[in-house]
Amino acid sequence: MPSIMTVTLNPTVDLFSEVEIVRPIRKMKTVNDRCDPGGGGINVARVVSMLGGHAQAVFLAGGATGMWLDTLLAREGIHRRMVQIGGDTRVAFSVNERGSGFDYRFVPSGPAVTDKEMEPCLEIVRSHEGRYVVASGSLPEGCSADIMIQMARITSDKGARFVLDSSGEGLRATLEQTSVFLVKPSLGELEQVVGHELDEDGVREAAVSLVSRGVAELVVVTMGAQGALLASKEGTTRVLAPRVKVRSATGAGDSFLGAMVWALSRDWAVKGALNLGIAAGAAAVLTPGTQLCRQEDIRSLYPMSPDGRTERDMDQRSGLGET
Repeated sequence: MPSIMTVTLNPTVDLFSEVEIVRPIRKMKTVNDRCDPGGGGINVARVVSMLGGHAQAVFLAGGATGMWLDTLLAREGIHRRMVQIGGDTRVAFSVNERGSGFDYRFVPSGPAVTDKEMEPCLEIVRSHEGRYVVASGSLPEGCSADIMIQMARITSDKGARFVLDSSGEGLRATLEQTSVFLVKPSLGELEQVVGHELDEDGVREAAVSLVSRGVAELVVVTMGAQGALLASKEGTTRVLAPRVKVRSATGAGDSFLGAMVWALSRDWAVKGALNLGIAAGAAAVLTPGTQLCRQEDIRSLYPMSPDGRTERDMDQRSGLGET
């Protein structure tokens, strides 16, 4: 039984290509084309599996593109469960303009879903016997934020840990109406929750407030190249991201969360799990397009284990990369 279940309500098939220059009207020959399964929870499960953990990806999918997504996950050996819907799974497309280094990302809103199509997700969460449920990604059209609230309550009632990484109404409503183990908003998402822009002190105050109100045990605010801030009942921790050459920021947040949840599931100290997440997020921006973090890059960016031992000891004590 996988110890970590991820739920993706609005997944994607992610296409990526490179062109020399983006121009209107003209046909542009693409190179380095790749295709990846995508969506927040799916990416989290892929990172957990890459690190040697046991994750199950639960996702809504439909049509020929839904079968395509399932095939891509099968090729990676991801333990998964597809919940069939009537609409076609969305296909997102990203292009890197090699001349400028700019990324152009085209992301459809995705298919609308009905309440009846959502019901199997709740039953799957009820049947999960592992320690973690991770709901990550946006809500599809027609889906009420109540679905995440119910998943959080079901998980808590079972004595497991619910991890939330969403945006908009899904994030706001869940934090207003229930409590979670860990929530990982980006800076922009946290600003949407509080209703105004935040400076460094404002981020800390908002995160601490969520913890003190019992909304979440752990609040991790990711801030891109500026790293992340963790708030818990023990206080706050601010970690800067390592300086790396950015090839693409796509998937950095999912890589961060996947690595952090993997570490927590193996009983790492919270600060150690945070540092591993920072390393995984930085590793993700080293890879082009929709490719996620690579284990060898995480190793190079995370030289210390949670108790301060060297990387040489980390393989023996943390099990990084074990299957």
